[in-house]
Amino acid sequence: MGGVKKVSDNNSIVPKLALTREETAQALGLHPITISRLTERGLLRPSRATRRPLYALTEIERFLRDTAAKPVKENSHA
Repeated sequence: MGGVKKVSDNNSIVPKLALTREETAQALGLHPITISRLTERGLLRPSRATRRPLYALTEIERFLRDTAAKPVKENSHA
């Protein structure tokens, strides 16, 4: 996630800290409507500091960690 970069006006590379709904959907391989649904369910929390919601890279990473599948435990029938 941290590899997303944006070039600023003075040609220096500045890391992009947040993504739009569409960029978040693309990054996660989902449809933008799915991102909206996840937001409505409280699973993804965007910043509302601007007109459009922005999803911080750290929030996207938290979402992925929190929704990761639990490892399957082997049943040992001794």
